[in-house]
Amino acid sequence: MSHMWTGEKVCLRGVEPEDWKSFRALARNTVDERNADLVEPPRSDASLRAWTADRAGRSPRTEAFRLVVEVLADRVFAGAVTVGETDSRAGRFRTGIEISRDHRGKGYATEATELILTYMFAEQRYNKCEVEVYAFNEASLALYRKLGFVVEGRLRQHEYFAGGYHDVVLLGITADEYWATHSRPSVQ
Repeated sequence: MSHMWTGEKVCLRGVEPEDWKSFRALARNTVDERNADLVEPPRSDASLRAWTADRAGRSPRTEAFRLVVEVLADRVFAGAVTVGETDSRAGRFRTGIEISRDHRGKGYATEATELILTYMFAEQRYNKCEVEVYAFNEASLALYRKLGFVVEGRLRQHEYFAGGYHDVVLLGITADEYWATHSRPSVQ
């Protein structure tokens, strides 16, 4: 690995002002938007341009950030990955990922999440990553299970949308569990 933010298929990079159209495309499918978080009212192009310009102008922070997932082969936007809800005292953080429909099933979400886990465990000394996934989101549940996350609980009827209450599944992975199946980065 020549750059810790680069895998075999994708690289992670900061948000750029011109990414606003790609973020707009991610928000145009209600099911995808709901799977990633929640459905919000439509945003204007001007609002999205301002949002991406603001993100692009921010200094990087280690406690909460969003990075673009970019396909190495053609340098196109494939989605975004976030880190947030960090607790440095307890050594925990949360992550989430959203991949556009035309880039799914190609291993991009797996590799992007591995890059985040490697950074947070090897560089930031966090001990545990947690994710919350809607119980009906089988693709995300499969992704996290494949990466070694363990189901830690279920919040029953925890979120309300689409006319009903829905369960949220809590999953987690510790640094030791992650390193048991992944090689640590070299110092060279």
